[in-house]
Amino acid sequence: MGEPTIFEQIAAGDIPARIVYETDTVLAFLDANPLAPGHTLVVPKEAHERLRDLPDDVATDLWAAVDELTPRVEDAVDADALTVGVNDGEAAGQEVPHVHVHLVPRFDGDGGGPIHAVAGSRPDLSDEELDDIEERIET
Repeated sequence: MGEPTIFEQIAAGDIPARIVYETDTVLAFLDANPLAPGHTLVVPKEAHERLRDLPDDVATDLWAAVDELTPRVEDAVDADALTVGVNDGEAAGQEVPHVHVHLVPRFDGDGGGPIHAVAGSRPDLSDEELDDIEERIET
């Protein structure tokens, strides 16, 4: 394996972080470069680059942590809402090759956009193209 990711280093205690949640498999801490007060990262302790790489039990633990932390983070900073986001792969903006879920508190009038704003221009897909995509996802 290569060098440990920054998240592995945080999990090992080699890099300090403001840890807000920890289990045997999952760690959550405040983002060092937050997009909003309370911006929290939820990560598996072991490095798995993409969501598809997560073992089922780790994926279950990760999403259980997201479920538990979402209202806690929102309440802690008196947010009006919260955006949950994952950049899954370099083309999606993933900067650290280690699965991480962003919990970003949102506030009325904060200037942030909906999740649809991250994709740029929208494709114009025909019914046939949509049917084909549907079929490929189902199988």
